[in-house]
Amino acid sequence: MTTFLKLENLSKAFGAVKVADDLSFALARGEALGIIGPNGAGKTSMFNLITGTLSPNSGKVFFDGRDMTSLNAAQRCRAGMARSFQVPQPFSGMTVFENAMIAATQAAGLRGREAEQSCLKVLDQTGLLSKSNTTAGNLTLLERKRLELTRALCANPKLLLLDEIAGGLTEAECASLVQTIKDIHASGVSVIWIEHVVHALLAVVDRLIVIDFGRKIAEGEPQTIMESPEVQEIYLGIEVDA
Repeated sequence: MTTFLKLENLSKAFGAVKVADDLSFALARGEALGIIGPNGAGKTSMFNLITGTLSPNSGKVFFDGRDMTSLNAAQRCRAGMARSFQVPQPFSGMTVFENAMIAATQAAGLRGREAEQSCLKVLDQTGLLSKSNTTAGNLTLLERKRLELTRALCANPKLLLLDEIAGGLTEAECASLVQTIKDIHASGVSVIWIEHVVHALLAVVDRLIVIDFGRKIAEGEPQTIMESPEVQEIYLGIEVDA
């Protein structure tokens, strides 16, 4: 499999606080990668560096054969990156379909009937087709999470970045969302998923990376990583000699 995304020695600091510290890893085309780590580890900052809402102090981001480091967030989105946010941020006074159309027209550059058909297809995929005419502000938490996913997919991404999309859901809701993400990944979209709901993550990803204080501390096969004493101590709070 070919390298699709590559972070090369990324560093970013705000004063004495390092949110990315010589961070490097690669993602293969079609892979699903999970990112775990304690609160404040720098996971969301890493997404901001990948998608261009944050500029690194040093290092580079390569995507689909291009150096993206100097490109802004809009340019990276048009190149094929899309993300969800940890806290859903829909246009609350607009309908679900109108929210989707904004992504399809502004991010994917679609127009007219093509944009409408693309949105309807994505809404069907994410389970929100029946809610198309519902105002976003009236959605349940699960539906708002699905709308975050919808808006990202309407940007027609090659790479989908998910930021704790399973947080706050019931077990049944989580299982339903996991199946949707599995289906999206199976359609050929590469995925990077930050998540604290580890069992949801392990149901989807091929590989795990653990981040702490902006540094990569472990990388590998998911079950092996979760059984690592170092990871259990840092992420789960279990003493190594326990």
